[in-house]
Amino acid sequence: MQSLLNHPSLMDCRRVFLSNYEVWINIGVHDFEKKGEQRVLINVDLYVPLALSTPKADKLEEVLDYDFIRRSVAERVSKGHIHLQETLADDVLALMLAHPRVRAARVSTAKPDVYPDCAAVGVEVFGLRPGQA
Repeated sequence: MQSLLNHPSLMDCRRVFLSNYEVWINIGVHDFEKKGEQRVLINVDLYVPLALSTPKADKLEEVLDYDFIRRSVAERVSKGHIHLQETLADDVLALMLAHPRVRAARVSTAKPDVYPDCAAVGVEVFGLRPGQA
């Protein structure tokens, strides 16, 4: 994923990310997709102001713990069948933007096993915390 740190409202941010998190989930609208799990790769970029993520004492509580990202994604995908990648991406985005240190986030999902002639099919969504534009 290309960085959005050149966006004017993100120039004072650090990017915290989860890259190609592989989950096996029930996702899809077709009958055959509802009978088993599919591999989905999830990528999350969080943009956190440097003022909220620059440690002075080298302590975890001074930064955004990236375990939050992985745990939030895992909790969401554990809730049962999802029809659309758009729904999954939007749900994860909302979870990320709910964190008080996150100014903006980008989430992508990809199904790498749908077609034999391409690497993946997927969606991506970007959001700014309200009032941050």
